[in-house]
Amino acid sequence: MSKNEYNDLFNDANTAFDSEYKDELSKLKGLSEQEIAQISPSAKKSYSELIKVIEDASRKNLSQAELIERIKKLGSVAVKIAKKIPKFAALLV
Repeated sequence: MSKNEYNDLFNDANTAFDSEYKDELSKLKGLSEQEIAQISPSAKKSYSELIKVIEDASRKNLSQAELIERIKKLGSVAVKIAKKIPKFAALLV
């Protein structure tokens, strides 16, 4: 196997691993400061913590149930922010 083939395999595996919550993370990072501030005056801190939790879940390949549990542990403000993302809104009922 040539070096290029190894690189391709690594890139494919890396893409599959990182993509679990890639779209949701992208949408979350796309929220404006105004959208976040409308939720709560303290939402910026919860927003930062929420992003860290989702990034960690993606790196560790956590299940949706584990991720939702971790989001809920962040508190009601984080849950409200997460619900701005359709996939999370459906899971956080």
